Amino acid sequence: MKQNHKKTDHGPEACTVNMPAAARRNTNFRTAFWTGCQLQLTFMQIPVRGEIGLECHPDTEQFVRVEQGQALVCMGSCKEKLDFQCRLGPGDAVFIPQGCWHNICNTGRCPLKLSSIYAPPHHPRGTVHPTTEDAEDC
Repeated sequence: MKQNHKKTDHGPEACTVNMPAAARRNTNFRTAFWTGCQLQLTFMQIPVRGEIGLECHPDTEQFVRVEQGQALVCMGSCKEKLDFQCRLGPGDAVFIPQGCWHNICNTGRCPLKLSSIYAPPHHPRGTVHPTTEDAEDC
């Protein structure tokens, strides 16, 4: 597990950010930008033909916005039945309820840049996962 604890997480202090620009600058699979008591903002970069990976957060709701690239989001009540599918482009967003299985795949020709808000926070403050493999080691 690789975590870089230099000042990447600006929470819980008051903070402003241009989310699309910050997401486009992020080159890590996941970077926690702001972590508070009830909310967390992360930026993600998904490589071409890559994906977040099928997951379910039983106690966390999530909002994911595409800042750059093209994506396919698949969701459902169980991992064997992802019956909600939708294509997303820049500016599109998806709300993911707690307990919902989901995956987001990069269907474009460039890295997919995402802003992701978790409520409550899902990752430890200061989390930086340079690659998908680093995130899987956690």
